[in-house]
Amino acid sequence: MANASEWIQGARPKTLPAAVAPVLVGTALAFPNPNYLNALLALLVSLSLQIGVNFANDYSDGIRGTDTERVGPLRLVGSGLANASAVRSTAFGCFLFAAIVGLVLSYRSSLWLILIGALAIAAAWGYTGGNNPYGYRALGEISVFLFFGVVAVLGTYYVQSQKITFLAICASFPIGAFACAILVMNNLRDRAKDLEVGKRTLSVVIGDLATRILYLSLLMGGGLIGALTAISRPWALLTIVTLPLSISLSANVLKGAGGRDLIPLLQRTALVQLLFAFVYSVGLAISA
Repeated sequence: MANASEWIQGARPKTLPAAVAPVLVGTALAFPNPNYLNALLALLVSLSLQIGVNFANDYSDGIRGTDTERVGPLRLVGSGLANASAVRSTAFGCFLFAAIVGLVLSYRSSLWLILIGALAIAAAWGYTGGNNPYGYRALGEISVFLFFGVVAVLGTYYVQSQKITFLAICASFPIGAFACAILVMNNLRDRAKDLEVGKRTLSVVIGDLATRILYLSLLMGGGLIGALTAISRPWALLTIVTLPLSISLSANVLKGAGGRDLIPLLQRTALVQLLFAFVYSVGLAISA
């Protein structure tokens, strides 16, 4: 059975920047009067949802048999290292923790957030779980853009400011785009196996070349939108320091890297998102 180290690997810690990035940006938007306690609660919700969806995907793909002989992070169920029910229970435990913290956060800000939280948990499970997982119907990127981009940034901002602004909406788009780029890279890495087992991700549907172009578009588009918000917050232009990293990643992907060669590029994509979010947050906060 899986040991503690393997369980940690199963949580896929290298995906966690996608959970941290929107909270950084949402909090920066709340300057000069952020609510750090609410920001911390939002971070706990975001992290627990990310870990929960990772375990839920491990469970759902594992019991379907679509997770065997995979390139990439350790799969607990697919590799036989952990009992499927244990992985499912761990996923539900993460979702329960997110729900409890979310209830506290809702009480401190707005009860309407309970509905948003319920939708986020349903989306996390429904990605690969249930009878009709939307991740098998090329809809994963849309969900990631919404829940790990728009909803996460706006939610974090709202619980600290009690309002939604046009700037906040615009600032959520780059974070959603970078989060999508992580999933696109993940699905590009797994495309051959997904095609073999009948898992219709967006990468499978649109093909190899279009997936690589989509990845480039998300990185460049996210960076561009972030820079354009400098119209309102001039120091947001600091994000251009991350442009060379995005260009380097895009160039490697467009050159045709595949399979295991995409693993370090996937990790670097997550780190670039986190770096972009940090620099963007600094720029937004300074300009407030």
